[in-house]
Amino acid sequence: MVFDITQLKRIRKQLELTQQQFAQLAGISQSMVAKIESSRLDPTYSYVKKIEEAIALLTKRQDTEKHAKDIMHKGVISIRKSQKMMDVLPLFTTHGISQIPVVDNGKVLGLLSETAIVRHMQAGFTEKRVQEVMEEAPPVVSAETSFTMIAALLQFSSLILVQAKGELAGVITKADLIRQLQRR
Repeated sequence: MVFDITQLKRIRKQLELTQQQFAQLAGISQSMVAKIESSRLDPTYSYVKKIEEAIALLTKRQDTEKHAKDIMHKGVISIRKSQKMMDVLPLFTTHGISQIPVVDNGKVLGLLSETAIVRHMQAGFTEKRVQEVMEEAPPVVSAETSFTMIAALLQFSSLILVQAKGELAGVITKADLIRQLQRR
């Protein structure tokens, strides 16, 4: 890696680190980082190497962040809006799931969840169509969406659908996210 020490401030800011955070990671003082960034100090070769190694490590960490394609469940089970509830209810217990995307002609229309089912239970419920019970569609992201973005979306949604090449490729739930955190 060819490293230009005059670019330290720009690189550090791209990595979203304060001078203190970067200094700790590089094993140098915060005042040295400040002096280098303001061109008041020309560091020795050994300090430049420490800085270069810290940047390489941080850049590698960012490159290895998981993406949607790395944590999704492949093979999405989906249903159509015109299906009767009596036909789709067994899918929940058979597959051990709590929500199923509603998809027609490749387009995500909504979500059928256990919560929606309980909310709509009444006489004749099993004769209703999925479209009468389904909730709003969950977020759909690309396979390259970052772990950080997935975590942010899951704060507001119970699941995320992953799309690749115009097709549903997978699903990510909060439980999947927690499993990934345990593996880090």
